Amino acid sequence: MSETPFAGLIAPEELLARLGDPKLVVLDIRSSIDGGGKAAYESGHIPGAVHTDYVGDGWRTKVGQAPGLLPPLEHLAALVGRLGIKPHYDVVIVPAGVSATDFAAAARIYWTLKTIGHGQQAILDGGFRAWTAVSARPVETGSSPQRTAPPYPVVMQQRLRSTADATLVASRSKLATLVDARSASYFDGREKAPEAARAGHIPGALSRDYAEAFDPATGKLKPRDALVALYGSIPKGPAISYCNTGHTAALNWFVLAELLGREEVSLYDGSMTDWTQDPERPVATGAG
Repeated sequence: MSETPFAGLIAPEELLARLGDPKLVVLDIRSSIDGGGKAAYESGHIPGAVHTDYVGDGWRTKVGQAPGLLPPLEHLAALVGRLGIKPHYDVVIVPAGVSATDFAAAARIYWTLKTIGHGQQAILDGGFRAWTAVSARPVETGSSPQRTAPPYPVVMQQRLRSTADATLVASRSKLATLVDARSASYFDGREKAPEAARAGHIPGALSRDYAEAFDPATGKLKPRDALVALYGSIPKGPAISYCNTGHTAALNWFVLAELLGREEVSLYDGSMTDWTQDPERPVATGAG
């Protein structure tokens, strides 16, 4: 999709050419939920890759009944530093390449790094699945190397993150388009996340099921023309991506902001599990 490294996606052959660069950090993010976690990493990974469990390492935190919020900045600074990431280092995020939700985890980590001020990261197109599709590409086994750095010097990019209050203003004023990443059953209100107090969607939101952007046959996002067809009718101007917990919405955010080049796209990490905790915040049901 992009032939330029560190412009959202990076192809396996581009990453292969960079292996061994001391200013490159490859993050294998396979978790116990997607891709087999640490055991899968130890049985085979890209040479030099550092393992970070998307679930276990606390890339998201629970506040009240909302399980997907951005963690305290001190935690993120320590975590990113422990993984050996320094400002101006290039970071490649490697999901398993097995599902849309797996890619969304990579997109959420990408968004998190960008939100704390890191500017050079990309997701491996197709993940580890694509890497191993060519047998000549090297794979190593064993435990994760100990690459450490000082706590990352966080410079918060608040424009990338929407809060409940900002989302409420956007819903009422129509100054930003709300994009709901969930499936139709959640959007319509026929089912809800366990932590959400009410079923439905934020009034005025558009439905764009994040799974429609992913091709399970290849483990990659769909071609650019298909993504344009899926997202192209979203009105121009600011947009806020949300879902249940700020996880699947990260995929929509990534496509809109990083691949399609939309400006002023933010992620509401609290999403519906946070939104519905306050009974004063409106919720709509039906197809919209």
